[in-house]
Amino acid sequence: MGNCFGSSARVDASLSSNNISASEASRIPSRKSNSSVLSSLSIPFYSRKSSVDTLSTPRSEGEILFSPNVKSFSFNELKSATRNFRPDSLLGEGGFGYVFKGWIDEHTLTSAKPGSGMVIAVKKLKPEGFQGHKEWVTEVNYLGQLRHPNLVKLIGYCIEGDDRLLVYEFMPKGSLENHLFRRGPQPLTWSTRIKVAIGAARGLAFLHDAKEQVIYRDFKASNILLDGEFNAKLSDFGLAKAGPTGDRTHVSTQVIGTQGYAAPEYVATGRLTSRSDVYSFGVVLLELVSGRRALDKTKVGVEQNLVDWAKPYLGDKRRLFRIMDTKLEGQYPQKGAYTAANLAWQCLSNEPKLRPRMSEVLIALEELQAPKGANKVSRIEHRATSSSVSVSPFRHRSSLSLTPSASPLQAFHKSPR
Repeated sequence: MGNCFGSSARVDASLSSNNISASEASRIPSRKSNSSVLSSLSIPFYSRKSSVDTLSTPRSEGEILFSPNVKSFSFNELKSATRNFRPDSLLGEGGFGYVFKGWIDEHTLTSAKPGSGMVIAVKKLKPEGFQGHKEWVTEVNYLGQLRHPNLVKLIGYCIEGDDRLLVYEFMPKGSLENHLFRRGPQPLTWSTRIKVAIGAARGLAFLHDAKEQVIYRDFKASNILLDGEFNAKLSDFGLAKAGPTGDRTHVSTQVIGTQGYAAPEYVATGRLTSRSDVYSFGVVLLELVSGRRALDKTKVGVEQNLVDWAKPYLGDKRRLFRIMDTKLEGQYPQKGAYTAANLAWQCLSNEPKLRPRMSEVLIALEELQAPKGANKVSRIEHRATSSSVSVSPFRHRSSLSLTPSASPLQAFHKSPR
């Protein structure tokens, strides 16, 4: 899905693009469009009850597409909802295809007149695009089962002939990439950047701590979408993988992702772990701090790679200002900026085992957001409330113990995992 909900889109260079195209995939007949619609699909999107106990993996393609949690739309339904995919309904374009704005009735999920009902985003894949049939099914599989406030809501899909479409909740603020790097939008304030980082961290922590762990594998600014209140939600699960099970320490897989965000050990060996996502999170956190892209070919020398350029400054309080986003115009707390930079530095460790878990990263970021003078009990209650709305089960872990005077970063190197 990427940054497709903004006014324009850009496809980052992939490390590999050997995906199965729709034309090569086996043809699967569509379910009837008048299939039953669950009340959980209506607004509000998220309830406190889970529709599944665990992720049902592995599953056959047929089982995935017959999930009761998503609706099977007909092509004509989506054609009507988007006003025949008219150019003025286009939200964005990428290597995968196009994303259109549409409207459906929030109760029946049938097409509605523009301006009435529920706004949706319809992603229409190009048969020859980078995102092939296999990734399309993977996205339906994960987003069709997982429910969390910081994951974008998949409402349904369409598969007819060579056509592959996905229907999502509409995210009015577009992607984080648009707000950080494109001209036009008002620059994000420091507090909004931390809010976005916390939301994205919650989404990743949810995936990593699920009973059946999910590794996102494509965490980047263009895949972080923002609602009207700048709450962050992870999108585009086409590259997601089930985490290691039993006594396995990693998943061996084809190296595919986005240059500049992928962890170095994954690129070198194909060994994927949740710490690979942590590295990618560190890159995005660095983008939030600096306002620079992970990779920028318009720069010269070492400045082309954000991590290589910024790392020497991350642990130096006196020189940190040199990498801070100039669009902030100095309006940020120096101590908070240093803490965020130091956290990014730990996430970007070349040794995966030294990177913090996402649950630990989340705690550190929440400490940054907590108002001065807030006591420890109130922050613990806040975290408990945040986790209670997650409707896919967690593998609960004990929280990192922090003292009021301690840096939230000091204990991370002691993490056993």
